[in-house]
Amino acid sequence: MTEEPTYLAAVRQSYDTVAADYAELVNAPGALDPLARAMLAAFAELVQASADRGPVADLGCGPGHLTAYLAALGVSAFGVDLSPTMISLAQEAYPELHFAVGSMTALDLGDGELGGILAHYSTHHTPPQWLPTVFAEFHRTLAPGGRLMLAGYVGDDEHVRPTQAYGSHPVSYESHLLPLDRLAQLLGEAGLVVTTRVLQEPDEGMRRRHACLLARKPEASSGHA
Repeated sequence: MTEEPTYLAAVRQSYDTVAADYAELVNAPGALDPLARAMLAAFAELVQASADRGPVADLGCGPGHLTAYLAALGVSAFGVDLSPTMISLAQEAYPELHFAVGSMTALDLGDGELGGILAHYSTHHTPPQWLPTVFAEFHRTLAPGGRLMLAGYVGDDEHVRPTQAYGSHPVSYESHLLPLDRLAQLLGEAGLVVTTRVLQEPDEGMRRRHACLLARKPEASSGHA
């Protein structure tokens, strides 16, 4: 069995610590800005057009709000998160949906099992050297023609080390904010075709740049694990 990357322990412990306040403090999907909601709706429409390829995995699902939002849009969705406490909150809030503890570095899913992947503000804690592993897992688990939506913070190779978060709880995770073009390049190197790039500059209530990428796994692909 492959040894777990060391950074995951800090991420897991931190989100177990903040889970209850995170669920209360983070905006519900309906309160997201119009562009963010539009991108989620577009992603939902894309995966529904090929629902026979498999369900959508909400990776880094936290307390399950976005998993439920996708389900309300008619998408067959389930959630995966590194934090057992987050998964407990998600299962309690949305008992009709499926949630599981897991890591994006080694997903407990078969090859080509997914019609879509949502990674919504869930990859920025991944050190850059581990992103190829994560994106390779995205490629492996997506069915040919499957879709990816990756949204999150971007920056100029910024490395952020907060000590408190979500109700002033202590945290020990780190954030790595890469340029949008670098993320797109890494997805391409993993065998995914980037179809859409959206960059939001800081605006009211936003301190950092945000980005969203839509990508797909080619119908006939080879040479990538």
